[in-house]
Amino acid sequence: MDALLALSRAIDALTERIGRVVYWLVLIVALISAANATVRKLFNYSSNAYLEIQWYLFSVIFLFGAGYTLLRNEHVRIDILSARFSPRLQNWIDVIGIVFFLLPMSIILMWLGWPLFVDSFVRHEVSANAGGLIVWPARLMIPVGFALLIVQAVSELIKRIAFLAGRGPDPLVKRHEKSAEQELAEEIARLRSDTPGAGDRQ
Repeated sequence: MDALLALSRAIDALTERIGRVVYWLVLIVALISAANATVRKLFNYSSNAYLEIQWYLFSVIFLFGAGYTLLRNEHVRIDILSARFSPRLQNWIDVIGIVFFLLPMSIILMWLGWPLFVDSFVRHEVSANAGGLIVWPARLMIPVGFALLIVQAVSELIKRIAFLAGRGPDPLVKRHEKSAEQELAEEIARLRSDTPGAGDRQ
């Protein structure tokens, strides 16, 4: 169990880092969207590439952020009944859900997504839209995103089994009170304060 818990901590650390990168992608998408709208209004110029890069980044945010959402226990739950159950029963429900639903679904989607990526990569598939981007990076996001979700699901399964065995805290207790937006704002403020001369310009 100690080795499994160490593995779980390593997976959580990886997922946490990926989640922090995803934070910045939200800001980048917003800036690209604003720049695209500004250029279109001022110079009457636009390109499908600008729209498609936003779609690509939205896909990265959704697919690569799924594991991070699972880590933070922020995914949507139907708590009408389960919230009334004991912590042990709630964790048993999660174990069943991870083993019989989350992992099989993720494995199937990852397995089915890989041939689509390979086919797109081999054919050098390009968007059908004029000025569009190559397609294979978007196809690659599907198997990679679900692979990351599978890895995090394994970590969550370990933590729930450890709790049920009396070897760890309740993983369903939310310990992160700050929202993603608050954490992103704090990260931006921290980077600004760490930049030499940033305080002098304010």
